Amino acid sequence: MRASLLVLALLAGAAWAQDPVLDKRVAGLAQELRCLVCQNQTIADSNAPLAVDLRNQIREQLQGGASERDVIDYMVARYGDFVLYRPPFKATTLALWLGPFALLALGALLLYRRIRRRRLPEPQLTEAERARAAQLLE
Repeated sequence: MRASLLVLALLAGAAWAQDPVLDKRVAGLAQELRCLVCQNQTIADSNAPLAVDLRNQIREQLQGGASERDVIDYMVARYGDFVLYRPPFKATTLALWLGPFALLALGALLLYRRIRRRRLPEPQLTEAERARAAQLLE
């Protein structure tokens, strides 16, 4: 019994042996996909359980013969463009791409209007006040 467990452990270890080429492909794809839990990290950077599952899924698909494009297409079909760390520029992602610029323009416009309203009008002095000011300055 112990011998069969040892053989099983050795076989499992051999199955999990690291393939540097596969690891590089998995890491490259993991850098391109967003963690759906963390949202501001790639699945390569995240330690969330879902990110670990997605990395394992990438590895399994690549080991099964899928190309990088096939894996990305599968992830987009399953999770939408949001899973891409750099989503494509298209109608459904227009707000994502142009939103920050629109908000910046809106903020600049509001700031300009606020500053314009705050300008104080130049004081209107009467002739007597002007004469008094000129006398004080002499």
